[in-house]
Amino acid sequence: MRQRPSYTRAVIWGRWRQAARADEQGSAENPFEDLLEEAPVIALLLDPENRVLAANAEARRYFAIAPERLPRSLLEVTRESRLLEILNAATPEAEVKLTHHQRTVRARVAAGPVPGQSLLMLTDVTQLRRLEVVRQEFVANLSHELKTPLTSLRLAVESLLGDPPPESRKRFAERALKETDHLALLVDNLRQLAEIEAGQVAIRRSAFRLRDLVEETALRSLGGRPLNLEVRPSLELASDRAKLGEALGILLDNAAKFSPSGSAIDVNAEEVEDEVVIRVRDRGPGLSPEHWERVFERFYKVDPARSRESGGLGLGLAIAKHLVLALGGRVWTEASREGGQVFAISVPIHNP
Repeated sequence: MRQRPSYTRAVIWGRWRQAARADEQGSAENPFEDLLEEAPVIALLLDPENRVLAANAEARRYFAIAPERLPRSLLEVTRESRLLEILNAATPEAEVKLTHHQRTVRARVAAGPVPGQSLLMLTDVTQLRRLEVVRQEFVANLSHELKTPLTSLRLAVESLLGDPPPESRKRFAERALKETDHLALLVDNLRQLAEIEAGQVAIRRSAFRLRDLVEETALRSLGGRPLNLEVRPSLELASDRAKLGEALGILLDNAAKFSPSGSAIDVNAEEVEDEVVIRVRDRGPGLSPEHWERVFERFYKVDPARSRESGGLGLGLAIAKHLVLALGGRVWTEASREGGQVFAISVPIHNP
């Protein structure tokens, strides 16, 4: 029979046994439940044949384990062969991607309370790994966004230093000013995002009619483009009017950019229980489902080849998302049955 690796078993179980002996009411019959039932870690107690003898609350929730069905094999309980690979490799720690659950876990194997038993502890690090990828992409995208205007700005300044003719001097100065404005907008958007995420933006709630807000915002954002509006005139909200208007303006501007010239933008709103759902539909080609979640990430662009003039900075939808979250709402995108893409905002009607 395969021998378990020799780990430092005395630390946890030794302390438990000492506490049990010191306490007249203590019992060494079920140290797993006493120590690990409510622990914030996925814990599975295994026998020498890799059968699951016990699972704590977190493990039962994670793997949907019915306690009355134990003991059963680890593979049958978790449906994850990668966990068996960790045990067979006899390594105390490893990180693996679970096939069935599509999650990433950090695994640690330790000796159990009884010789021959093992304790398999798992920590879900899926979100942590995703955030690391997002951070890496953010740094790469920010570097890319800064490189283009800085290069253009440097070329314009170098050209001005060469004492060009007056007509060329004006063109180079205008180019330098344009790139400076672009950098200033980029920095301002990043600062705004940081403040919203840090909760440093004050929320000023007031009662207002949603239709009035949409009409005012569309007038600024659509530049005369037709608007199909379906919002009940009497529908009122109690929220931050300015911030909701800013988020709506971003969605309207985004819809206009990706719609054919002169085509209409649809906006409708409906009450769903204690929320109001606002949908903005464009007439563009739509997005593939794999982009729906990531399109709200900063600097994420579905088509990286789009120019800055036509595609923007890649920060607008991220700002809209965090503004709506600050208002206690949510934002998402979905395909429209009539064609195009829908970007939706849901906010409480009466925000406390």
